[in-house]
Amino acid sequence: MSTCDFMCLNGDIVPYGEAKIHAFSAVVKYGLGVFEGLRAYWNAEHQQLYIFRLSEHLERLRYGMKVMRYERIFDAPFLEDCLLRTLRANAIRENAHIRMIAYIDGDDELTVTGPVGLVIGVVKRGPGKFLQSGVRVAVSSWQRIADNALPPRVKSTANYVNNRAAELTARLDGYDGALMLSADGKLSEGTGACVFLVRGGQLITPDGASDILESITRDTVMQAARTVHGLVVQERRVDRTELLAAEEAFLCGSGQEVVPIVSVDRIAVGDGQPGPVTRLIQDHYFRLVGGEIADHPAWRTPVWPGQ
Repeated sequence: MSTCDFMCLNGDIVPYGEAKIHAFSAVVKYGLGVFEGLRAYWNAEHQQLYIFRLSEHLERLRYGMKVMRYERIFDAPFLEDCLLRTLRANAIRENAHIRMIAYIDGDDELTVTGPVGLVIGVVKRGPGKFLQSGVRVAVSSWQRIADNALPPRVKSTANYVNNRAAELTARLDGYDGALMLSADGKLSEGTGACVFLVRGGQLITPDGASDILESITRDTVMQAARTVHGLVVQERRVDRTELLAAEEAFLCGSGQEVVPIVSVDRIAVGDGQPGPVTRLIQDHYFRLVGGEIADHPAWRTPVWPGQ
């Protein structure tokens, strides 16, 4: 999947080939970038493209810039305007994935804090190949980064070297992906997605002390599970072997959306098929993000005015 023809660079819409930074910028030398991955969903009935939970994503990006001590933190209206102009410049009228990166552009030493740049790109993206079949994952030997080593609550580009190591190893070993444990051996998350278990009809997910990204999709799933489906949701520390005791499991994130987990370390989760609770949550999620149901209208930002 290639990035669309036009990108936003520091507030200007430019052709893809002109969205350049210097090879010695701090984001290249030291990984000094923070990013957000957002989804936009096309509603054919409304003839409208909806960005899902835009304000929450922008605030998390701004939080990341603060934690990483950027000398400038972009305000939310500027970020929203840049994103909308990028989607409109590419005439996006289908489902898409959006990547925003705020980065340090200065050529200086490790403690450089500016100048601060911004780049936004869009990829047209249909349904993922594992949404229906589910994924077969391994528990990685790579530990999830700890909160006192790197900030897992921040979507720092440097953090994802950790995820990449686990994902590459899992795929080389014949799996579709990986789950990661914290330094004390508790379940943390997948490589770029949060994880839920279903046990006794209840949802269980690692808590904020498990070195997870505080995922916006995770929050969406928990809210819907409690208020729409009437499910009990536990946020707590989760043991590795609970994965094997679960009736169902799934991953969730803006990029992966809601993906069933059908086996862990080649041991079937439940009966080895996507389960009914996972399907219930998955179905509601897609109807919600696409504007097919009226719940949470503030979560869907329309791209095309007057439609």
